[in-house]
Amino acid sequence: MTDFHRRQFLHLSVAAAAATVAQPASAIDYPTRPVRVIDGFGGGSTPDLVSRLIGQWLSEQLHQPFVVDNRVGAGGNIAAEAVARSAPDGYTLLTCVTSDAINATLYAKLDFDFPGDFAPVAGVIQLPMVLLVNPSFPAKTLPEFIAYAKANPGKINFASPGVGTPMQIGIELLKMRAGIDVVHVPYRGPAPAFTDLLAGQVQAFIITLSTAIGFIRTGKLRALAVTGEKRAEVLPDVAAVSEMLPGFEVTAWDGFCAPKGTPPALVEVLSSTITAGLGDPQMVAKFKDLGGETTPMDAAAFAKFLAAETAKWAKVVKFANIHAD
Repeated sequence: MTDFHRRQFLHLSVAAAAATVAQPASAIDYPTRPVRVIDGFGGGSTPDLVSRLIGQWLSEQLHQPFVVDNRVGAGGNIAAEAVARSAPDGYTLLTCVTSDAINATLYAKLDFDFPGDFAPVAGVIQLPMVLLVNPSFPAKTLPEFIAYAKANPGKINFASPGVGTPMQIGIELLKMRAGIDVVHVPYRGPAPAFTDLLAGQVQAFIITLSTAIGFIRTGKLRALAVTGEKRAEVLPDVAAVSEMLPGFEVTAWDGFCAPKGTPPALVEVLSSTITAGLGDPQMVAKFKDLGGETTPMDAAAFAKFLAAETAKWAKVVKFANIHAD
């Protein structure tokens, strides 16, 4: 090879390499086949609905099916483990939720690490919760509730839809922050808890606002406070717990993760497509119908959020000495 041809070859090689490095994520040939979105909760649950809404959007934008695969059990751990063990090739995603951050401490023995074994992709939605009481309960505000609890330690029965659920952890955080002693009564799901709350068998309940709003509007139950960062648009006259206990926040959230080691370029394709969808007015309206507020977070922001949530709930789980196995 002559010097001229050698120089020409090197020039073309360097240019080709530079073009490859500079190639935008949108130009990557991905996906080329269906993608599984594994969700740890049953059909009709909020995580399932979020999975399907985002899956449909991704299918439309990336021109491949994003198929929801419900792997129910162990509080979401079966789904999380399946994704942690999947190939990091961008073709398996986890709909990660509040329970995943709680389970990291709640379960002493897990065959995966959350969030360490996952590549955060995007945060999607947060759903505020609400503190409910039976209308016959003497307290009409959160300060009155806390004052009553302090004057009557161990006499308030507080329902939850199950041990280790975000709702129980919300109760434990309230106990920790307010310095009150209430009795946790776990149920198998929200329906029987609502039944006993309406009958006065238990006195209080924390549940997602979207689930409770019908009971509140008809006056069957009284809302004392919402647990989000601020007041809810649908209940502007109901205070947020943070107004009395600064920094208090308990929300049910949903987002998406991939297995650790998934190429950053593929994560970027997914992350940017999802966050773009959360700016679409029709998508925003659909999430509002679920009772949630879209909270777009790219991969980096969602990674910080997951780390903070996992650390936050670890403190509460240890304080309350809760174990699930």
